[in-house]
Amino acid sequence: MTAGRKERRLAREVGGILRLGVIISGVTILLGLVPYLVRDGGRRADYHLFRGEPEAFRTAAGAVAWAAGAHPRGIMQLGVLFLLATPVARVVLCLAEFARERDRLYAGVTLVVLAALAWGLFGSG
Repeated sequence: MTAGRKERRLAREVGGILRLGVIISGVTILLGLVPYLVRDGGRRADYHLFRGEPEAFRTAAGAVAWAAGAHPRGIMQLGVLFLLATPVARVVLCLAEFARERDRLYAGVTLVVLAALAWGLFGSG
């Protein structure tokens, strides 16, 4: 396979992952949004007192647990987690492809990008 073909194939795969991630995220958020609006959509917002996010939504495990319990806010939070995972999946795919092709330079750069993403997601807590 020529280098141009490999690049086009990788670009199609990366585009597919990004598309799929956004679709899955959007559908998941919508699945939580509809029951949330039905149940709480008519409630008047009170902006006089800042309450912040509940403790359960400050970790991925908490959001997944609430989503597993079919709580609408947990389901929407799970959709946001899917959206955050989408670029990470893209970088992992590129890393696997560069490693398979034994392209050490690009694999190394991609590994640095993956480390930066991991630091941004998990290291700042």
